[in-house]
Amino acid sequence: MSRVETAGNAGAVDSAAVRRAPRPLWSLGLLRNEIGTTFRRWRTLALLAVLAAVPVLIGVAVKIETGGEGGGQGSSGGAAFVSQITDNGLFLVFTALAVTLPVFLPLAVGVVAGDSIAGEAHGGTLRYLLVAPAGRTRLLLVKYATTLTFCLVATLVVAVSALVTGALLFPVGEVTLLSGTTVPFGEGLLRALAIAVVVALSLVGVAAIGLFVSTLTNSGIAAMATTVGLLIVVQILDTIPQLHAIQPYLFSHHWLSFADVLRDPVYWDQLQKNFGLQAVYVAVFGSAAWARFTARDVTA
Repeated sequence: MSRVETAGNAGAVDSAAVRRAPRPLWSLGLLRNEIGTTFRRWRTLALLAVLAAVPVLIGVAVKIETGGEGGGQGSSGGAAFVSQITDNGLFLVFTALAVTLPVFLPLAVGVVAGDSIAGEAHGGTLRYLLVAPAGRTRLLLVKYATTLTFCLVATLVVAVSALVTGALLFPVGEVTLLSGTTVPFGEGLLRALAIAVVVALSLVGVAAIGLFVSTLTNSGIAAMATTVGLLIVVQILDTIPQLHAIQPYLFSHHWLSFADVLRDPVYWDQLQKNFGLQAVYVAVFGSAAWARFTARDVTA
């Protein structure tokens, strides 16, 4: 074999190696593809549609019940939000988030997170994803990032739907906070956006639990059902007075602390406890998901 042919063969091998080597931005392409695939599924669109319908139903119900007359001042929390919707449609955003956070939003996140790995295994596409130069750790991170993206999008869908419905059905203007301070409408919008972000961050623990459950089975339906079942059990445990000793450690215990954003000044104590607790759940169940997935024998 001539020196030229040898050099040509070596060049071909080097080119093939370069093509097989993972590119630095390859994971971003995988993330974009995963996000696009997730949000093109009919199941995801149906979940978002249901979430968008909840504020509309609340707004219409309040409009019919009150006849558009102003409500009085209620206690802090959901009751206070409902009582002020007729005075300011922006409070429909806070009410809708308070209604959807305990059940609707985490259920939707549980469905998406539970199906993230198990759905690929059930569909026979998981091993093909692992053939690509992604690696199990990178693929797991992409799946979790996609679920977090859904958390934010789902929360914003509720907030935007509530904002539009509130503006159409009720007057909008200056916002009276739970502490009694009145702020301009623009600041009220910023606080509504901040609350939406807080609600999305409150769901990262559920997303980590769903991801871990998804690594335990090849059935997407089983993973989704288990995640939703765990959510329901935790919600029940959080309402039993005799279990007050363990309730501060349940991932849903501080969810409604987002109401503290509507105080002047903002009360950070419960918010920080919520964020810290979610970080613990992400660390524990994220590590468990990584340990399980990296040691898993993928045959489908």
